[in-house]
Amino acid sequence: MRRGWVAALTVVTVAVAALIPAGRAGAAAGAAPSGLAAIPAAYLTWYADAARTCRGLAWEVLAAIGTMESDNGRSLARGVHHGKNRKGAEGPMQFEPATFAEYAVRADRSRKLSPYDPEDAIFSAARMLCSDGGGRARGLKGAIFAYNHARWYVRDVLTLAARYTAAAAVTARHDRPRRHHARRR
Repeated sequence: MRRGWVAALTVVTVAVAALIPAGRAGAAAGAAPSGLAAIPAAYLTWYADAARTCRGLAWEVLAAIGTMESDNGRSLARGVHHGKNRKGAEGPMQFEPATFAEYAVRADRSRKLSPYDPEDAIFSAARMLCSDGGGRARGLKGAIFAYNHARWYVRDVLTLAARYTAAAAVTARHDRPRRHHARRR
């Protein structure tokens, strides 16, 4: 079921992406357009699965952070795939080593835990946001601020998350089975 949802989302979002204006460029790298087509299918799955580990946390918030931090793993900036950026952050969700160590989640037990593994990074980000109150409406802004201590970052993440929510709603309406009514003569 989940894989079908992601596949449908991916196919339909190509059209949806054109309808949604691009957001501000990402903090770590120039972010792609804000439509769901800008998110690789594997990332969509990981965002949705990780969000389910924290009651009340929207996958769209994780996706917005992933877009801001690394263009959903597509950025070639230092620190995304190896090494550290100039502020010491690592991986597609741009964790500082101590923060990753505190919230680290090994999403796939067959692989070594790593901030560069996007699945580990996304699940770890969900755990951090959740522990900082991200699963509660009143705690979400504070949790995002704890992730990156900048008010503009909170604003941009919430704006991008809202665009993802709108795009997902359009996609869901488009994918809903249509009822065909027989014509009466």
